[in-house]
Amino acid sequence: MAIVGRVTHLAEILRGSADRALKEFDLHYTDLDVLATLRRSGEPFSLTPTELTRSVLLTSGAMTAALHRLEKKELVKRAPEERDGRVRTVALTKSGVKLIDKAIAVRFADASRSIQVLSDEDRAQLTRLLRTVLVSLSDHHKQRKRRSRSPSRVDATNG
Repeated sequence: MAIVGRVTHLAEILRGSADRALKEFDLHYTDLDVLATLRRSGEPFSLTPTELTRSVLLTSGAMTAALHRLEKKELVKRAPEERDGRVRTVALTKSGVKLIDKAIAVRFADASRSIQVLSDEDRAQLTRLLRTVLVSLSDHHKQRKRRSRSPSRVDATNG
């Protein structure tokens, strides 16, 4: 319980620090994540909402809200895909590219300050340990999700 409590508390502190660092850009952490994912996708900095949702790990409702906020600020634009007009894509605008380039530099500096107390060896060890827990929990979560989606079966012996 002590580990989970500390990780939860640390997550709250880090999220708050990120939000404060991004305040000058009028961005929330999830908005930064969406913009950064689009930026990492390479020219033309465009993905479908489904691709974004998978990468950013937001629910579809949270992704819709983030895209709406970002579109309202003219940082992204949504348009029909060229190959299949039924599919919509989300792309960074020119102002979106400029903003994410500035905001990500500020965010990285903030993140670096957050862990400067750790030696390189401690960082590497913590990274390995957290990855192990994340992979385990992610696999467990995927299995539970699959089970909840599969149709319930009636046991033939119980009727």
